[in-house]
Amino acid sequence: MNKAFASIKRGLEQAIRHRRGGRVARLKLHVPPPVDVKAVRERTGLTQEQFAATFAIGLGALRHWERGDRKPRGATLVLLNVISKDPEAVLRAVRKA
Repeated sequence: MNKAFASIKRGLEQAIRHRRGGRVARLKLHVPPPVDVKAVRERTGLTQEQFAATFAIGLGALRHWERGDRKPRGATLVLLNVISKDPEAVLRAVRKA
């Protein structure tokens, strides 16, 4: 419980410093470049349904990304960037699991 309390205390102290205009240590967030989701999927040779099932992506979300209505974020964007670089390697890794 001591570690949890110490972590909460540090967070509260940082929030107070931030509120007062003080400096708060921040991690630099890496944002991967955007990808053409449809082009990535097509490079794998998979249909929308197969791609969504293979990579545990909601089919609706995949369709929105391909139409450009929405953009993938976070870990999904990282995964799509990795797939775009070497789709065969990623497919081999996923299929072995």
